[in-house]
Amino acid sequence: MIDSPNEECGVFGIATPPTHQDIARLVFYGLYALQHRGQEAAGIAVSDGKTTHLHKGLGLVAQTFNEAIMAGMSGHLAIGHTRYSTTGSSTLANAQPFRIETRHGPLALAHNGNLVNASALRSELLDQGVGLTSTSDSEVLVLMLAAAPGKTWLERIAACMPRWKGAYSLVVLTREGVYAARDPWGVRPLTIGRLPDGGHAVASETGALEVIGCDAIREVRPGEAVALHEAALIVRQALPPSAPLALCTFEHIYFSRPDSLWDGQLVYDVRKRLGKMLAVEAPAQADVVIPVPDTSVPAAIGYAEESGLPFNEGLIQNRYIGRTFIQPSQAMRRAGVFLKFNPIPSVLNGRSVVVLDDSIVRGTTSAHLVSMLRQAGAREIHLRLTCPPIRHPCFMGVDMASYDELIAHRHSVDEIAQLLQVDSLHYLSLEGMMAAIGSSSGYCNACFTGEYPFALNPIFTKTGFEPNPE
Repeated sequence: MIDSPNEECGVFGIATPPTHQDIARLVFYGLYALQHRGQEAAGIAVSDGKTTHLHKGLGLVAQTFNEAIMAGMSGHLAIGHTRYSTTGSSTLANAQPFRIETRHGPLALAHNGNLVNASALRSELLDQGVGLTSTSDSEVLVLMLAAAPGKTWLERIAACMPRWKGAYSLVVLTREGVYAARDPWGVRPLTIGRLPDGGHAVASETGALEVIGCDAIREVRPGEAVALHEAALIVRQALPPSAPLALCTFEHIYFSRPDSLWDGQLVYDVRKRLGKMLAVEAPAQADVVIPVPDTSVPAAIGYAEESGLPFNEGLIQNRYIGRTFIQPSQAMRRAGVFLKFNPIPSVLNGRSVVVLDDSIVRGTTSAHLVSMLRQAGAREIHLRLTCPPIRHPCFMGVDMASYDELIAHRHSVDEIAQLLQVDSLHYLSLEGMMAAIGSSSGYCNACFTGEYPFALNPIFTKTGFEPNPE
């Protein structure tokens, strides 16, 4: 309904002393803090050192779990997952964590990212007679891990990592431990925190660690596999970090919560600098600066401070719309933005407005948004985006549409301005964006440049679509 890039999921893992048996509640809190990363399915797997319990379902975290369910999931080791899927993939079979029985005991895995060689790995498993129950590359990960060589699970994870090509930040649960691993490019985030009463947790964002009282220690390093234990971490550098790294720029621009740390920086501060840089690159003769809530609020504040224009709220967001299984009518689907935002006429009427947004993917929502602002009385609309034009799809775990759907792949900036009927349109330059982030390298900007950090299946670059991203 809202035309933005869609993160595929969030992962969470935790290991506490055996005396702590109410682990499911902590995972619930962690997943709740990661809800923005995926709203279509959620799951938790728990171990008490002897047996494992798994519950997952379609919907939001609060829709999937209740007190009765969590009361039946006692243990001191656990992992969790919250998922966003592409169209047609939102089925319970694809919900995570995946759990299987192995010769080493029960094994569960949850994954954020996308393997670009998933199709080849699936074919290998099928040729070996291994049955697959889903279309998810996360199932491929857990099946490969079950058959991997090694005396310990840390050794088995390290043995698999050279064969996994692409983006992955994952958590693994066995009967006796919790493990985490991150791809050598560092594409997706993963951070370890220490619990005040003993034990460790790992999550896609630092905010999920803080909500359960963790001290954020450090990110899982690219190419690293980690065993979470009660008193200490056991770390293995399974693969050397790639040179250069390929951290996802969109974590700063859109995906991560503004209170999270990404690559050692507070996301809020980076977004504010993106807005300031836009004010330098694209000043406007206007009366007021407004954000498209929520991700663009810090950028709008930065733009207002740098330009000297007043900041105000011109749009109010309905925070409870989420994703629904009750599908809107075709008419409402075309105008779905009206379910998400309400304009404030007293801020907009008769005024020239600078509108800060994070990105434009297909352009459909932006067109409806501009129409809404016009109807509320805006005299001029100057649209400013905190990133360059998105001209290429993502194959590293983000739903970024196909080439045919990307408006910036098919049209120039001037043409997009005419299609959206705005008085001016400016995307932040690649150089300006990286200057605001504070780095000239180490980030993946493939959706802007088409320069991917690793080789892709040729069918991906032709169609712009990976069938089974997680």
